Amino acid sequence: MLARTDLLGDLDRLVHQLARHDASGGTVIPADAWRDDEALYLQFDLPGMDRSTIELTTEHHTLTLTAERPSSIPAGARPVLTERPTGRFTRRLALSEALDTAAAEAGYDNGVLTLRIPLAAHAKPRRIAVSGGTPKQLTS
Repeated sequence: MLARTDLLGDLDRLVHQLARHDASGGTVIPADAWRDDEALYLQFDLPGMDRSTIELTTEHHTLTLTAERPSSIPAGARPVLTERPTGRFTRRLALSEALDTAAAEAGYDNGVLTLRIPLAAHAKPRRIAVSGGTPKQLTS
């Protein structure tokens, strides 16, 4: 049997759990993001989730990630302690129009989903060649 008697520790855990929930009542999927000159990279923590339950979609410059973690407690068992969130999780992020979502790639390893979204060609820095003379003028 498991007994907990640390009331301040319980309160601290409760505050921490509430901070990890979004306004819709679900647990927020933690993420990191960074970019270089070629792409935007996103990593999401999805421990204990089967790859087959992970779904990534983009629509109108919004990335939506959904994943599901079933309960590990057998049916008919009486839970004694349940701190690990279970169920369906969703995370939405607004994306820049400067990203080429059609060329995005994702991989899942050791509970971490990594997404690479390349910059669109029009958003990449480019060098303009300088030639002699004056540029041609447009004719009407």
